[in-house]
Amino acid sequence: SAPWRLAGQELSDAQDDAVRLAMLDQEQAGLKTVTDGEVRRRHYIWGFLDGLTGIDTENLAKARSRGGRYAETTEVARIVGPVERKGPVLLEACQFARAATSQRLKVTMPGAMTIVDSVADEYYGVDRKTLAMKFAAILNAEARELAAAGADVIQFDEPCFNIYLDEVEAWGIEALEACLEGVSARHAVHICYGYGTPTVLAWKKQNTDWGHYGVTFPLLAKSSVNQVSVECAASGVDLAVLRELAEKDVMFGAIDVGTEEVETADMVAGRLRRALQYVPAERLFPCTDCGLVPRSREASQGKMRALAEGAAIVRAELTSTKRRELAVP
Repeated sequence: SAPWRLAGQELSDAQDDAVRLAMLDQEQAGLKTVTDGEVRRRHYIWGFLDGLTGIDTENLAKARSRGGRYAETTEVARIVGPVERKGPVLLEACQFARAATSQRLKVTMPGAMTIVDSVADEYYGVDRKTLAMKFAAILNAEARELAAAGADVIQFDEPCFNIYLDEVEAWGIEALEACLEGVSARHAVHICYGYGTPTVLAWKKQNTDWGHYGVTFPLLAKSSVNQVSVECAASGVDLAVLRELAEKDVMFGAIDVGTEEVETADMVAGRLRRALQYVPAERLFPCTDCGLVPRSREASQGKMRALAEGAAIVRAELTSTKRRELAVP
């Protein structure tokens, strides 16, 4: 993660402006559930860890993470002392975003398993489950405050749910439930195959096994999660697996975040029609595969517009046939 170019009040003012622009872009594209774009965070994981004690996100360690899927080792933050949440980490950002939009507001945080897989424990010396449950308690305290501040959806990002399948069953769902306990907002989990970065794209190009959701979805179907965000545009996932989510809302990835090529509304509509073979319209929420951070602003704006316009095409088709309406993205 690159360092900030500004500091102090200049940085704070620039972040405020960036949030306003990011939210305006989403609203003008036609999205009905928006975020602050995570533009206040250098990294989707470290941006939360920076607010805790006992973690060094500057002097990094090298470790095997993500099961070595993308590289044998990668840079990770270090646990160097007692990890504590002395106060809210994302609350002020949530309050700012809530005041800046009348749309539904989603706030995202890294999940406990993904955090554990992204740090080098040089202090506690405990197993991954024990460490994950410690982070889950911290995340839960944060999530409760964010919901109370007006976040409509709290989403935990757990790309590791597509990697450590045995651990997901052994303790990953338990840790996710601990993160969500008592949270009054909608409960969401995002399980993707990674950002559209070169290393991730290289892995996707040679990958032949896309069966991971077949393991995790039946587990999530029995959980308290309300919505599951699934990558479908740029993966080889068999859409029939969406049936395994039973009564859960499906945030269906209909936009490829790994390319600057902007989808047409018709392309998006075609992807949504295929998803409707397996998910009822009222439970299908069109979205992007993952975050648009690797993309240019122009491509991001175009992709968001295509998402909303493609959804509108299919919604009109459903209305004309008197079927239930597709949820807005």
